Amino acid sequence: MSEPRWEHFPHGADIGIRGVGPTMASAFEQVALALTAVLTDPSSVASKETVEIRCEASTADELLYDWVDTLIYEMSTRSVLFGAYDVKIDGFRLRARALGETVDRARHEPAIEVKAPTYTELRVARVDDQWVAQCVVDV
Repeated sequence: MSEPRWEHFPHGADIGIRGVGPTMASAFEQVALALTAVLTDPSSVASKETVEIRCEASTADELLYDWVDTLIYEMSTRSVLFGAYDVKIDGFRLRARALGETVDRARHEPAIEVKAPTYTELRVARVDDQWVAQCVVDV
């Protein structure tokens, strides 16, 4: 079993974000780090503030969409970036803590703005011994 990881994948003018981990929750944590990495290096974000997040859906794919959508909303309305996540999933209910800090444009150098998740390539699946969570975000 490999270590949890995140990655980007190309998709036209948008950006694909993917998280891989041994559990669905860890894959969701990794996809959130991939989202942060669209904006800045996640390791540059200090864990100064904690935001509690809850999502509920009827499928794993919808839960991922809601998770990414909620993160984008929280980052935008609070002017924060998140660099660490603690996700718990029970069925299709998600409880999470997103840790981060207020955006510092000079230090974080956010390159683009993420507008929203899309249903393009939206997928949560068990692949071999890993969970994969992915979608494309509109930038």
